[in-house]
Amino acid sequence: MTTVTNNTAATAATTSSTTSTTSKNSMSEASDRFLKLLVTQMQNQDPLNPADNSQITSQMAQINTVTGIDKLNTTMTSMSANMTQLQMLQGASLVGHQVIMEGNQLATNTAGHGVGGYDLAAAASTVQIDIYNAAGVKLDTVTKSGVAAGQQSFEWTPPSGTSAEGLTFKVAATSGSKTIASTPLMSDLVDAVSNTNGALTLELRNAGSTAYNKIKAVS
Repeated sequence: MTTVTNNTAATAATTSSTTSTTSKNSMSEASDRFLKLLVTQMQNQDPLNPADNSQITSQMAQINTVTGIDKLNTTMTSMSANMTQLQMLQGASLVGHQVIMEGNQLATNTAGHGVGGYDLAAAASTVQIDIYNAAGVKLDTVTKSGVAAGQQSFEWTPPSGTSAEGLTFKVAATSGSKTIASTPLMSDLVDAVSNTNGALTLELRNAGSTAYNKIKAVS
């Protein structure tokens, strides 16, 4: 059963509202104190040596600057809370979808075949994909020839009576005698989304909690 968790987003919004109100009250009190002190200073100044207008203007400019910065901080805090809620709503649409991320676990398609992928830093003349069981024993090898750079996928048909569940794979790519850097990719199903410290997190069927920024593609 898929679920969407957004308690963190609600708490963040409440905290933001409370912080904003406290900040506004604090700045209002500071402004009032400043104006009272300024009026008192002008009332008690020496008539023969009055305060310089430029000094008064400078003081008023300073309090206006502080007030402006506080308003900007309040606005940014509110925007951050709104972005968190929007992110949660967008993330909810991923529930039930397949995602691709770095990893070496085989997924199983509707035909019962093992599927995975890899990302090549450059074109490779040969790509060797070794399939392993949970004990680390190599079960089979899939070989690809003339593979272009970028993201690629592969499919492995398990022997009769065996399953691709719980299996892993390793990728080795070469171009002649040169080794080509490769990154294994796996697919997983999104069961739910949550918010962790302001960051969108996906709850994946096999990989568990995974940061959204680790996802390379969605299907």
